[in-house]
Amino acid sequence: MKEQEQIDYSRIAEAINYIRLHFRKQPNLDEVAEQVHLSPFHFQRLFTEWAGVSPKKFLQYISVEYAKHLLKDGRTTLFDAAYETGLSGTGRLHDLFIKIEGMTPGEFKNGGADLNINYSFAESPFGNILVASTSKGICYMGFADNEKSPLDDLEQYFPNAHFRQMVDLIQQNALYIFTHDWGKLNQIKLHLKGTDFQLKVWEALLKIPMGQVSTYGSIAKSIQKPEASRAVGTAIGNNPVAFLIPCHRVIRSSGEFGGYRWGTTRKTAIIGWEAAKKNDPERVKEIPFS
Repeated sequence: MKEQEQIDYSRIAEAINYIRLHFRKQPNLDEVAEQVHLSPFHFQRLFTEWAGVSPKKFLQYISVEYAKHLLKDGRTTLFDAAYETGLSGTGRLHDLFIKIEGMTPGEFKNGGADLNINYSFAESPFGNILVASTSKGICYMGFADNEKSPLDDLEQYFPNAHFRQMVDLIQQNALYIFTHDWGKLNQIKLHLKGTDFQLKVWEALLKIPMGQVSTYGSIAKSIQKPEASRAVGTAIGNNPVAFLIPCHRVIRSSGEFGGYRWGTTRKTAIIGWEAAKKNDPERVKEIPFS
C-alpha cells in the first residue's frame, strides 16, 4: 500500500471509530471531518470511496443497528429507542427504519407477527429449494441442502410470523422459472424487505439477461453509485431470493466467479446451465446439479 493510501486508510478508520463511539450524539459531517483534519468536502469524498457509503449513511446504519438491538428485547418502547439512539423523536426513528430496513420500527419490533407465510420444499435442477410466500408475493427462496437450515434462515427474517407448510399458486408460478421462458419473470410477484440501496441493487440484478454475467463494478455504475462496489457486494450477499433475483450472474472484474451464498460450485453450475439453456434449451432439460 502506498504512503498516501496508508494515510487515507488511517483517517477513514479513525472516522469510523469516532462515529461508532459517538453516534448517540449524531455528529454532523463537519464534526467528524474535523476529527481527521480534513475539509468536509474532501472527507465526504474520501470516506465514500473507502467505505462505499457516505458518512451520513454510515451513521444511519450504526444508529439503526443500535435501535434494533434495543427493540429486540420486546420491552423497550419506540420513544426510548429513539432517545437512547440520540434521535430527535420517534418520527426520525420511523423514517430511518423505513429507509434502512424497509419496514417501520413497530414492524421490526413485532418481528412480522401479523404476517402469514406459506412455505414448501421443491426440486430444482440445482438441488432442493425452499420457497416461501406471503399474500403479496415471494418473500424467500433458498437452496436447501438440508431442510432445517433454510427454514431457520427464513424464520430469522420473520421471527414472529405465522408459518404454514403448504404450496400455493404464487410459489408454483415462481418455480416455473426453471422450465419456462426467463422473459416471463415480470409475472412473478416478489415481496421483499430491504433498504433503498439493497432494493436498487436487486432491481439491477433482474436486468442481467439469462446466459450473461455482470460485475460488481458494473452493477454499482448502473445504480449511479460507481464507487460503491463493496457495498453492492454486501447487498448482493444479502439477497433473500435465490435464482429469481440472479445474484449468481455477478462475478469479479478479473473474471473469477467469486463467492455465492449457496455455494460456489452451485454458482458455477447455474451459470453454465443458463448459458447452455440459452443456446440449446432442449439439451439441458434433464441435466441435474450434482
